[in-house]
Amino acid sequence: MTQISTAKNLKALAKGARHVLVLAPTKSVSGKKRAKLFGKRIDDVLEAMVKEAPRGGMGAVLSTLNAKDPGRLSMGVLPNKVSRHGCPARGESIRRCVEKASLGSRGRAGVVLVLDDAAHVTAAINAVGRALPQYSGRSGKPSALKVQLFCVDATGAPIEIDERAMSVLGASRDSAELVDTPPTELNPKEYARRVKEMLKPMAGVTIKEVVGNKLLDEGLRGIHSVGRTAVEAPRMLVATYTPASGSGKHIALVGKGITYDTGGLNIKVGGNMASMKCDMGGSAAVLGAFRVLASQGCSHTVSLVMCMAENAIGPASYKPDDIIEMHSGKMVEINNTDAEGRLLLADGVSYAARVLECDIVIDAATLTGAQLVTTGKLHAAVFSNDEALEQLIVSSGYAAGDPAHAMLFVPELLQEEFRSRVADMTNSVGNRMNAQSSCAAQFVYSHIADTRVKWCQIDLAGPAFPFGRGSGYGVALLADAVQRL
Repeated sequence: MTQISTAKNLKALAKGARHVLVLAPTKSVSGKKRAKLFGKRIDDVLEAMVKEAPRGGMGAVLSTLNAKDPGRLSMGVLPNKVSRHGCPARGESIRRCVEKASLGSRGRAGVVLVLDDAAHVTAAINAVGRALPQYSGRSGKPSALKVQLFCVDATGAPIEIDERAMSVLGASRDSAELVDTPPTELNPKEYARRVKEMLKPMAGVTIKEVVGNKLLDEGLRGIHSVGRTAVEAPRMLVATYTPASGSGKHIALVGKGITYDTGGLNIKVGGNMASMKCDMGGSAAVLGAFRVLASQGCSHTVSLVMCMAENAIGPASYKPDDIIEMHSGKMVEINNTDAEGRLLLADGVSYAARVLECDIVIDAATLTGAQLVTTGKLHAAVFSNDEALEQLIVSSGYAAGDPAHAMLFVPELLQEEFRSRVADMTNSVGNRMNAQSSCAAQFVYSHIADTRVKWCQIDLAGPAFPFGRGSGYGVALLADAVQRL
């Protein structure tokens, strides 16, 4: 596994390194006002590489062998400007450049980030982490690469990488590893075991787990119905962090944890089942954020609600035409067993609002393929019943390097898509061309619409698994947002 740490200074980073990668906008490493980094000789080499780099695009990497430490020197040329809806820290350009640079699998390497703003540290180092995933199913020796990070401003003056930023980086990489893990290895039981192993040592954290038929006793029939036919029973894991002092809000982070999605009896066909191990990306995101908040001493009480199930097929499968009484009391007619994640979330948010009595409920899920159509692979879609909460989530996304975009919230127009002749509502829309992502969010919201909670949903179907690997998306966003509330 590639290890990532920080360096004391640039000299220590370069000494003994097999490879050093400098990541910077063109303006920061060329001209009279270029950043002072390793001394004139190496800085001249970096500037020369910048002059050879192609302009525009998402960044370019040039490399050269070096006579002294480091043995190899690479320059990752980042774009000077970022568009209005781009990540200010240039996160995706950083990730791509780190991948292109190929830091190796042995020895020690260094990554130097030249930043416009000290506030970009978390987003920038998290982008480096995304290019160096932890999970590997390859044969042979695992990676033993050790990467050191160092951040400087446009003059070359050091910028601190603090403990919180490293906590976000670590939790994001762990969450990405969970998403990458094969589904037979990470079934609901094993997933819950790993979560408890992570959380039990944490001060101020209590854990409750509701498993199998005990979900029925708690009124969580949505979760139970989806996962009851799998080899390992469905479950809901609830962890609550209570600060030692302070009178903050009570905030719930609810995550969809479908460890594998066959589509149920409405089975996915034509290869659409491949990669569905990623369908627990929302739960991995809220888990990572909860770990950051609890370890760094959040002033709010924070509850983690992870709804875990495998949407498998068997004699006990829930069926189209079934009617399920949800935790909210609403009766839902099933018209699509592949719209299962919203059943888990509906129970989860209702539990958070009614049983935990939270003030704010934020759920995260790889909920709809339509999210990719609306906001793409790298921007999540945000839905909320509260404008201030919506704006905070979007703002935190850009600040933390997990960009997101606000979407429609119009219950009076979208609720009719779930009209049922025999129950309170169906679980899937009548018209798939009518703001489908907003409709999915509306289904979840309808189960807490009669409460007073402020609610927000983050549909991260694209950014949680954008290029065939888990990204850890959502950890940085949620940790930043909750801290700001």
